[in-house]
Amino acid sequence: MRLSDYLDKGASLGGDAPCFTTDGETLSYREVQALSIRIAGALRASGVQPGDTVAILSSNDPIAFATVFGISRAGAVWSPINPRSEASEDRELLDRFDCSVLVYQSAYTDLVAAILPDLPKIHTVVCIDGPSADDVSPGVSFDEWMTGPGVVSAESVRGDPVGDLAMIVGTGGTTGRPKGVMLTTRNLETMTSIVLMSYPFEGRPVYLALAPLTHAAGVLCFPILARGGEIVIMRRPDTHEFPALVEKHEVTHAFLPPTLLYMLLAEPTLDTRDLTSLQCFWYGAAPMSTARLAEALARIGPVMAQLFGQTEAPMMISTMSPSEHFRPDGSLATERLSSAGRAAPLVTVAVMDDDGALLAPGDRGEIVIRSSLVMAGYYGDAAATADAGRHGWHHTGDLGYVDADGFVFIVDRAKDIIITGGFNVYSAEVEQAIMKFPGIRDCAVIGLPDEKWGEAVNAVVQVDAAAAVDLDALRIFVRGDLGGVKAPKHFEVWADLPRSKVGKVLKAEIKATLLAR
Repeated sequence: MRLSDYLDKGASLGGDAPCFTTDGETLSYREVQALSIRIAGALRASGVQPGDTVAILSSNDPIAFATVFGISRAGAVWSPINPRSEASEDRELLDRFDCSVLVYQSAYTDLVAAILPDLPKIHTVVCIDGPSADDVSPGVSFDEWMTGPGVVSAESVRGDPVGDLAMIVGTGGTTGRPKGVMLTTRNLETMTSIVLMSYPFEGRPVYLALAPLTHAAGVLCFPILARGGEIVIMRRPDTHEFPALVEKHEVTHAFLPPTLLYMLLAEPTLDTRDLTSLQCFWYGAAPMSTARLAEALARIGPVMAQLFGQTEAPMMISTMSPSEHFRPDGSLATERLSSAGRAAPLVTVAVMDDDGALLAPGDRGEIVIRSSLVMAGYYGDAAATADAGRHGWHHTGDLGYVDADGFVFIVDRAKDIIITGGFNVYSAEVEQAIMKFPGIRDCAVIGLPDEKWGEAVNAVVQVDAAAAVDLDALRIFVRGDLGGVKAPKHFEVWADLPRSKVGKVLKAEIKATLLAR
């Protein structure tokens, strides 16, 4: 299925049904279909051919997301560019992915004006919410572009993609220079199938999209559309407004990364809102505190749903449905709350050592997978593609193990292991212990050079706004939980932790800051 086929499938279930709702205004399926067809015609009139790459630089916006389906109808390839990235990174990605058209939001006019002179491959620039081309906004306005000469009719826009490529998306950049992940229509069909098989869906879903549509929140829209559901789009992250929108729109499905989920749990209005419409509240994209997860299950309801994936294998390497958070007797399954769930129905998960041998249950190594979920490769980077697929398995870069019941446990990123006094310390395990302490909002554990131990375990913590955390008490608490080897030798408090565009803590930045002192 092309991306536009998900929209068309939803429209076949009711063209007048609500498709996108933003700021109280709703576009029906029929309206979004018609808009995407006109966009496809405008792309063709602009010289876009099947297989060309079209970039969208925008925050959450219904017109920008409708443009995704127009790109698909024209047979082109969608490349989401995150507006929270640095200008240099955006420029690099637009050039490296051979983008020929850039569709952007006026809020990023200055950014676009600054990077366009260095992007000779881009021949068409469109502002989705700005005036006609003038001294301020580069390119043309959306309305001018859509009504320009040569815009073709719906019937003539039946371009098929070159090959199976649906989108090129940059990796998060937490481990260095971002790469371009090539996702095919088959990858996204696999992801959609896993979602619909693994999680509860009753009736027409209503999905609340707060997190960036350029990442997990965006691809989760495809299964919603396939069921004729409504997508309520929040233009910007606002955890204060989130519970009110769940109540108002009777939201059934939502997704938040842990950082935003922690902020939601801190909202004083959370317990006053009616959240009973929720069927499935996904969390993922970063490690989740088991203490905060237990709190979410108690306060939001027995609807929390784990997902584990990565850009290269979108979203659904392993899953844990709401019911799997509980034992058969209804008690909380505390023994598996720190897991990433079981391998998804269409995914094989294994654990591999450095020599390519698969390990037994319980043994620790790198998590590897086989699935039609796995990307086609990195755009223009054959060496990185080959490295990721060595020994015939896709390498996730995550270290962990699979227990006897098939639950996947991630203990660390390979690059984040701390070797202190000859012992391996997994930062994720230490972070889980720290997050149990009252008043801790988030934390990061890293290793720093140490003459005695080789590396010393260090922790940087972010505390809740109203909390006054005693670091000596925290140190004693963690030492009692983990022992002297794993417990951090040093703690310090930061007002906030540096994060990637999707909320992952940037440990490399933290380490660089501490080393520079």
